[in-house]
Amino acid sequence: MADSKISAWIDAARLRTLPLSVSGILVGSGYAVYHDCFDSLIFFLAILTTLLFQILSNFANDYGDGVKGTDNDERLGPQRAYQSGKITKPEFKTGLIITSMLSFFSAAGLILVAFGFDNALMSFTFFILGLIAIWAAIKYTVGDSAYGYRGFGDVFVFLFFGLVSVCGSYVLHAKTIDWQIYLGGAGIGLLSAAVLNLNNMRDINSDKNAGKNTLVVALGQLKAKYYHTLLIGFGILSLIGFYTVAGFSKWIYLSMITMFLLIKHLIFVQKNENPKQLDQELKKVALSTFGIALLFFVIQFFVK
Repeated sequence: MADSKISAWIDAARLRTLPLSVSGILVGSGYAVYHDCFDSLIFFLAILTTLLFQILSNFANDYGDGVKGTDNDERLGPQRAYQSGKITKPEFKTGLIITSMLSFFSAAGLILVAFGFDNALMSFTFFILGLIAIWAAIKYTVGDSAYGYRGFGDVFVFLFFGLVSVCGSYVLHAKTIDWQIYLGGAGIGLLSAAVLNLNNMRDINSDKNAGKNTLVVALGQLKAKYYHTLLIGFGILSLIGFYTVAGFSKWIYLSMITMFLLIKHLIFVQKNENPKQLDQELKKVALSTFGIALLFFVIQFFVK
């Protein structure tokens, strides 16, 4: 019984989503390596905090969609923990509270290590960002005013997976803001939004019937395909622009090798008529984005 319960919580954490969540940290930290201000402790605490935020979001998503009845037999993705009854409503509430607290303490530790007590303004700013991140992770699907049910999920993913993650992680290392990093943040944010868009394209019918008004539901499947192409296309262009204006070595363009997988993915999506087949494409976009970020980070240690 205990093993099955642990397995249910692991499933609810959705481990396959975690690589994408740390992509922004890798790019921001890689830029810190480039500027010789990388701090390994800050890096690992940032990774830990981001993973906790993502797990919190996944728990809240499972709980929120389960309570609202959005996760039902019509849904094409993997069965959720709340939907299956493996984790009860009280257990989910307890899990959300514990994960929220862990996220808060991890973020507080990260801020303390990065800024200490010398930079009150930076500490306060990141403390507020941490609280907003916890709120955003929970309110995506939980509550009557859940923004994921009003078509704002893409905006929040772009902001937190892209701009906040990439630019914020760089500032934690460098203690200053560099406008060029915003291009990198936009690139990762757009590719991350593409993952959410693809997920919503897969679930368009069940979401529509359950009253979950995602952007895909509002656009319709055909326009959502065009929007998907724009997200990935401008995401790639933003990263190339970042590489160009920041003056990296030409070797940094090797990190874009997965771009060819993304182009192949776009061709498949444009031709696809069966939403269920989009489920297999999710990991392709997520892992391609993670691959770009990881290669960018690693290359910085070898080439300047």
